[in-house]
Amino acid sequence: MSRAPKGGNAPNGKMTIGELARRTGMTVRNIRAHQTRGLLPPPEVQGRTGYYNEEHVARIELTREMQAEGLNLEAIRRVLESTGGSSKEMVDFARAVRAPFEDETPEIFSAKELASAWGVKELDPKLLRHGEKLGILRELPDGKIEAISPRLHRASLALNEFGVGPEAGMSLADKLRDHAEAVSRIYIDLFVKEIWEPFDRAGRSEEEWPRVLEALEKMRPLASDALVAMFQITMGEATEKAAEQTLRNPGKPGGKRPSKSRRSKS
Repeated sequence: MSRAPKGGNAPNGKMTIGELARRTGMTVRNIRAHQTRGLLPPPEVQGRTGYYNEEHVARIELTREMQAEGLNLEAIRRVLESTGGSSKEMVDFARAVRAPFEDETPEIFSAKELASAWGVKELDPKLLRHGEKLGILRELPDGKIEAISPRLHRASLALNEFGVGPEAGMSLADKLRDHAEAVSRIYIDLFVKEIWEPFDRAGRSEEEWPRVLEALEKMRPLASDALVAMFQITMGEATEKAAEQTLRNPGKPGGKRPSKSRRSKS
């Protein structure tokens, strides 16, 4: 009776279920449960032994990531079944979708440090809740505050130095988020309509997965560059108009001239 190869002797670097369990930190029982639920494709059977590969490792890691974000196993199974391509390409695509737009490392402050940076004696709980709602601040269990985007936080501190208070800065962040969400939807709609839907109608062929993945990955920096470029144009135009009004009407808020009747009486 022949025996299955052990350890590194598995054919073509493939793993037995025990080796997959050690590699992923899962129990053999849980791996089999994942297979029963449709979360893992079946192993490749050679003789009487089932062998697993890197594709199975990637599936397990993705399942864990999705669970950490609150998806239950049934929802994950539906996501995994929704693709017509290979699971490896689907895993890569799903990770690209869920990857952060930019890898900024959040900075953590004590409440006292943040209040001092904002130029106030103590943090207003309403402002903190507002920041959490906008997704730019997060209160940690130990009472410290996490600034999700250090770049955005530095911008708010610079405005504070010019006399823009925390309330006005938070109001500005609110408006910026509204506009940013609108721009984000424009690019997502473009991707879905021009790239995903044709790919989906064509049957999601395995050969086309890399092209779709590349388009998604490249669209992120392209969207950022285009937004900054357009902002520079519109900011220049808005500044020029404001300057013209201000120079034309010195000392008159909003650039409004007094009426002729008023000028004649003076």
